[in-house]
Amino acid sequence: MRYQALRPEIAVDAEIDDIPAAAPTQLRSQRGLIYLGICLVLIGLNLRTVFSSFSAVLPEITSDAGLPGWAVVVLTTVPVTLLGVFAPLAPVLARRFGAERVLLGAMAVLTAGLLLRPTEVPGAGHLPTLLAGTAACGAAIALCNVLLPGVVKRDFPHRLGLMGGLYTTAICASAALGAGFTYPVFAATGQWTSALWSWAVPAGVVLLLFLPLAIRQHPVRHQAVRGGVNVWRSAVAWQVTLFMVLQAMMSFSVFAWLAPILRDRGIEGGTAGLIVSVSIVLQMLGSLFAPALATRFKDQRMINTVVALMTGGGFALSIFGPTELIWIWTGLLGLGQGSLTAVALTMIMVRTRDAHTAAHLSGMMQGVGYGVGSVGTLLVGQLHQATGGFTAAGVLFLVVGALAAFFGYRAGRNKFV
Repeated sequence: MRYQALRPEIAVDAEIDDIPAAAPTQLRSQRGLIYLGICLVLIGLNLRTVFSSFSAVLPEITSDAGLPGWAVVVLTTVPVTLLGVFAPLAPVLARRFGAERVLLGAMAVLTAGLLLRPTEVPGAGHLPTLLAGTAACGAAIALCNVLLPGVVKRDFPHRLGLMGGLYTTAICASAALGAGFTYPVFAATGQWTSALWSWAVPAGVVLLLFLPLAIRQHPVRHQAVRGGVNVWRSAVAWQVTLFMVLQAMMSFSVFAWLAPILRDRGIEGGTAGLIVSVSIVLQMLGSLFAPALATRFKDQRMINTVVALMTGGGFALSIFGPTELIWIWTGLLGLGQGSLTAVALTMIMVRTRDAHTAAHLSGMMQGVGYGVGSVGTLLVGQLHQATGGFTAAGVLFLVVGALAAFFGYRAGRNKFV
């Protein structure tokens, strides 16, 4: 049993190559450390609402704003693609401005993007701002995705398990909140614009809370020192990365398309949002227990294969299965997806021997995983546009699930990058 692979000193850290080493956040008291922890968790609580809130009212947006088919596909694909595109930029900005100020800037961009998204441009409609606001949100979330783990590791070395669990749970909870509360806000106000604008409020509150702490920091110029294993030339690294790509294809397709799929099957909007929210909550349970189970064994071939097939099968059954059992299908999907995401990320730790290799593998997985993984939402959108339904998407997820099982089996072997 390789618990040493998960020890805190090799937790993934975007600042690990910095010379001099990044200093802890400058705080005035122990209360300041608690305040920082609360802010980091609250940042995590805003990192997925942009995906699930849009899908919760997608039919209303499409109808009212008169969105063409290509625009729907782009709006569900671009933010995921940008997670991969902007991920490599985060360490560069952190070396120049400090991780705290980059996180503050990212939250400012996220808040502005959420405010811009539903705004109507006279004479041009909603499409330009939907595109610009969604892109801004995707770029901001990419920076936060990369920098949050390193700040947690750096400032909470003795509470890494607690803080890591809190902020990752917060990220998952943000998707559940976006799925569960967006349609009720629409139903109460009668405006999809109000439903989307409402998510700028929590982002703006976190921005204000984090502002005094971030501007107090005095960033030091850092240089990046490269060395160690070249993960791009490692067969094991590519197997792990392709496993990540395939799980990302399914994960973000859940956020972008599960609610529209359920509504296409005749389920009322509020109920569809609740089903998606519960499915995402079940993802949290899977993400809590799967890594502990995976690390009990020398290799992870079996668990990687099982959770990949659960996810692909659950997604397909949500499309093909009887609607009377829809809670079971989406529950299976939730447990499978949460476990799949968690074990894919666990591969970073168990397939590497040191912190530098883990950090570089993480960068490779995020850049390629999110960038190529966005093809999942793109394909679902294009298949829906071409066929007028989601049957083809169900077949797609069976194929993706099978491929994820294959590469998960390969990545799960007891080999190292």
